[in-house]
Amino acid sequence: MRSEKSLMRKTHFLGTKIRNLRKRNNLTMEDLSARCIRVDSGNAPSVSYLSMIERGKRVPSAGMLAVIAAVFQKEVEWFLDDIPEEQAITPEKGRRGGVSGMPLEPSFLFSNDILQIAIPEMLSQTGTSGRQFAHLLIRAHQEHHQNHFPDLERAAEDIGKKRMPLSVDDMLDIAKGMGLKIKWIDKTPQTIQDSTGQDSQQLTTSFFEPPNSIYINKLLKQRPHRLKYDLAVHIGHCVLHNKDGLKSVMMSGSREETDDTMQSNTLNAQDILHAWRDFESSFFAGALLCPKVPFRQLLDQYGYEINVHQQLQVSASVAMRRMTVVSPYRHWHYFDAYAPGKLKAVYRGNGIPLPWGNMRLVQDPCQHWAVFWVINEPLVGSSAQISILNVGNEPRIYCCESIKVDDSAGNPHVLCAGIDLNPAIEAQGKNAQSIASDLKQACVSNGGSAVIPSAIKHDLTTVANILNINWIERGIENDARVICSRGAVCPRQPSCYAAGKALCEESS
Repeated sequence: MRSEKSLMRKTHFLGTKIRNLRKRNNLTMEDLSARCIRVDSGNAPSVSYLSMIERGKRVPSAGMLAVIAAVFQKEVEWFLDDIPEEQAITPEKGRRGGVSGMPLEPSFLFSNDILQIAIPEMLSQTGTSGRQFAHLLIRAHQEHHQNHFPDLERAAEDIGKKRMPLSVDDMLDIAKGMGLKIKWIDKTPQTIQDSTGQDSQQLTTSFFEPPNSIYINKLLKQRPHRLKYDLAVHIGHCVLHNKDGLKSVMMSGSREETDDTMQSNTLNAQDILHAWRDFESSFFAGALLCPKVPFRQLLDQYGYEINVHQQLQVSASVAMRRMTVVSPYRHWHYFDAYAPGKLKAVYRGNGIPLPWGNMRLVQDPCQHWAVFWVINEPLVGSSAQISILNVGNEPRIYCCESIKVDDSAGNPHVLCAGIDLNPAIEAQGKNAQSIASDLKQACVSNGGSAVIPSAIKHDLTTVANILNINWIERGIENDARVICSRGAVCPRQPSCYAAGKALCEESS
């Protein structure tokens, strides 16, 4: 019989393995406890004790582990560290929003005490500011919930009464009705230099001054969509936080962090609080300007065309971000990108890898992402693109539409909205993995892009019609492209990154 002390040294993954086995077999803790009792009532765990085992708070005795193993028809050794199979220790909830999670195992190394020591050290060594990490936490929360925040939607609907569109006068009336005073200022764009040496323009668009004054840049009178957004954000802070912690300054530009406090590697509660309030108020603003039900009806009427934003006099950015919220299809992504590779905003409810990071530039980005070539080339007509990308070891088919616009400071940037088509293909009873693999092979064998084969085109057209997204049909008419998360893992033959690297070496 294995000794109790020997058992304890090999149980770091045990709780997670039991939990995942239980969930994969659709058993509650009560179900598992009851089955254990039927096997051996003397060694069966109670529900409360089973909960502590799964959370790593208790280690079962050898007899109790044998009972649990018998229920699942496993050998006792399978539960121990000797066989830490990836599938056994990857939490199911890690992909709820499509974004891959990681197992925080063994749990004793991921305790609050250890993480509170390790995270600041990680930020310091990687050059990540506390504010950047705070925004990353908020984004992970947003993606995990796939933009589903009904309390924020209701708060916005209570203020706007689901009216759409809201005019500038409507927004000013709402602000004044809440006791906010509107004052106008003269501010011109300022040239700033980012960490890569690139010049860009930055403009102060509005700011709040306690107790109830909103100062708005007069330049926004010529940009009513931005004026309405700034007002909506300030109204959101007022509604959600009772003017406590109102965002003081709103800027337009790529938002290169230059303030010393933004560059600090220290992560504190204020960073998290400010980041969360910024997110809530921005989400509120979108919900106020594009209320869920009427905006979904408008999108359905016009096949999710990006230009619906013109009818509402809201920015394309607000409209595209709201698409990811109101669509009944949950598998969306959204990028807001500045050259040469600065992501101002990211949402990945479909788990798509990032083509670059919004914390630092990468050296080998894949240039075949639509968001890359649109930012670097003149855009004529639609940019709709069908792409094949390996996520993990599985090929997935994505479609996106990108547009190039200027922000209020005059900087060009690219907005991109897209969806993962694999779940929609599977919903029609088709084998998405097989279709994606066939399309990938056709592209790879043709140098990286290819005309979509007629059978696959038929399947994708069916999906486009069901989803009622017009730009998917336009993307189908273009060549499909293989893209990758980094050039170093380029699947093209020959690798386009390897070719580029060779050219660089020859020129040097």
